[in-house]
Amino acid sequence: MPPLRFAALVFLGAGLAAVSGAAEKKGPPPPKEFQVFFGTYTGEKSKGIYRARLDVATGKLSPAELAAETRNPSFLAVHPSGFLLYAIDENTDPAKTPGRGVRAYGLNGPTGVLTFLNEQSPGSAGPCHLTVEYDGRSVLVANYSGGSVSVLPLNLEGWLGTPTVVSKHVGSSVHPTRQKQPHAHGIHLSPDNRFALVPDLGIDQVRIYRFDAAKAMLTPHTPSAVSLPPGSGPRHLAFHPSGKFVYVINELLCTMAVFAYDARRGELKPVQSVSTLPAGVSVQPGYSTAEVAVHPSGKFLYGSNRGHDSIVVYTIEAATGRLTPVQHEPTQGKTPRHFGLDPTGAWLLAENQGSDSVVVFGIDAKTGRLSPTGQSIEVPSPVCAVFVKSK
Repeated sequence: MPPLRFAALVFLGAGLAAVSGAAEKKGPPPPKEFQVFFGTYTGEKSKGIYRARLDVATGKLSPAELAAETRNPSFLAVHPSGFLLYAIDENTDPAKTPGRGVRAYGLNGPTGVLTFLNEQSPGSAGPCHLTVEYDGRSVLVANYSGGSVSVLPLNLEGWLGTPTVVSKHVGSSVHPTRQKQPHAHGIHLSPDNRFALVPDLGIDQVRIYRFDAAKAMLTPHTPSAVSLPPGSGPRHLAFHPSGKFVYVINELLCTMAVFAYDARRGELKPVQSVSTLPAGVSVQPGYSTAEVAVHPSGKFLYGSNRGHDSIVVYTIEAATGRLTPVQHEPTQGKTPRHFGLDPTGAWLLAENQGSDSVVVFGIDAKTGRLSPTGQSIEVPSPVCAVFVKSK
């Protein structure tokens, strides 16, 4: 596995080659295969991070194999160089498990081999989501139990350093058990790397931070947040490829909120709220949402419904970002906590946490609708998927 110094040069060289190719009106050849890494909850069946190979032409997944034995790697993120992978260790607390919480691995794209580098505490309890900033100099972490966000700088080899900042949220909302205190559930960077948006399930807000990539620092923005209806439980969000819209999936009310995004001012303005469930179906015990993703074309939006066990598909109106539901496709399993869109936009991988399966669906490029492929693999308690080009 190349060290980050070399990886950065390779990444830069690839970017220059892409620019040169664009000048000649020749883009890079489309990938033939991806390594797919799956985060899981460990226990009787799962031992850590698993990997499989996705054939881009057919959507076929190879059988999953253990890539790294580790504790509860519930969410994963890949460094922009493609040579490093970072994983959450969810059941951690600085007071009880010092030095634990986020793990760094060297990553060999062609082989999928992971090499453990180091582990670091995010400085708060219960990390649940992370992202690598676009320049590859730090990892940003959302801490569910601690109700906070933190930033861990990376050295030139990709090793994790101690947090430069831990920002604690305050407040509560109306749900009697889930919203007694803040629960930061995701952290997402704006396309220009200037702002970090944090859905907090416990206080029904998307918190907004200014981000300084050079200093690996977060500072509260003004305005510091946008509020969702009481009891919404914002979980994750996705930026539209245009950078003009943001989509927030709300875990408790099973809704999708649409915001117009002002990139210069770092502001969100409400546009629309729609159900993630079919018409006539109301939220009931055991129902909740999980993941949200925009198709690479920017034409379609996807969200996962747990309990209802389906993927909702919307079309996106280009001018306004507004959504129209077009499909609710069963995931052929239980509790789709997460799903992954392959980078080419051809396939959706639904991860059924409750039935230990990953099911492959084809995506219609014109309508966005999902079609079962008949292909699935066994992955124990899958809860996240990330893609790395292998060839």
